[in-house]
Amino acid sequence: METIKELFDLTGKVALVTGGTHGIGLAIGLILGKAGARVCVNDLSAEKLDLCREAFGKEGLSVYTLVFDVTDEKDVDRGISQIEADQGPVEILVNNAGIIKRIPILNMPVADYKQVIDVDLVAPFIVSRRVAPAMIARRSGKIINMCSMMSVYGRNTVSAYASAKGGLALLTRNMTCEWAKYNIQINGIGPGYIETAQTGPIRENGHPFNDLVMTRTPAGRWGQPEDVANAALFLASRASDFVNGHILFVDGGILANFGYVKGENDL
Repeated sequence: METIKELFDLTGKVALVTGGTHGIGLAIGLILGKAGARVCVNDLSAEKLDLCREAFGKEGLSVYTLVFDVTDEKDVDRGISQIEADQGPVEILVNNAGIIKRIPILNMPVADYKQVIDVDLVAPFIVSRRVAPAMIARRSGKIINMCSMMSVYGRNTVSAYASAKGGLALLTRNMTCEWAKYNIQINGIGPGYIETAQTGPIRENGHPFNDLVMTRTPAGRWGQPEDVANAALFLASRASDFVNGHILFVDGGILANFGYVKGENDL
């Protein structure tokens, strides 16, 4: 029987974290690296990849980085072919690359809407389809799609993002329907409100959105990137070998009771 350490051991596994140069993606790459995986990270920016290597180096870890565009099928094939040649076949894929444009529907240019859909929904389709045949041949693989709370509910000004993330949740389940029989586990993670550089301006005390998060989240705090990374480690490990088509929300309970108000519900 495996020990707990062996169950979560990823030694030698090749893991690709798309867009994993900062925030949640970086935290996921670091924890997979600490579990022994050979982590690969792509981005469009060489400068961001330099910073990513620095972050890994500070943890005593190495990371393989390369530039390719996850929305371009030919470029994805080129990038993953390079990973396969230099590191080996991708055994763990984290479809993390994503963008958001906060624009009201009536003001949003169609080009902006399509760009969000391309990065957040079409790209996971392209990258997953590129690595899946080798996973099928090996009868082994893990695919983790970065979904969102907006996979299940909407908010003002995020129509494109919510459309993409809702679609990604269903794409996750459809991948499961087609590929689970080959011992490939495909799951999603739905982060709640997480402390990152992007959320910094709205986390200041007194900001209306910070007040919303702090009062409506039963856990009473913002999440940390490591909270999401811990969930990714579970889904990347043998501990999740019978978990498939699931969206794991790491949200401090906000979806369990979106009407929760700190204080009023503590009686």
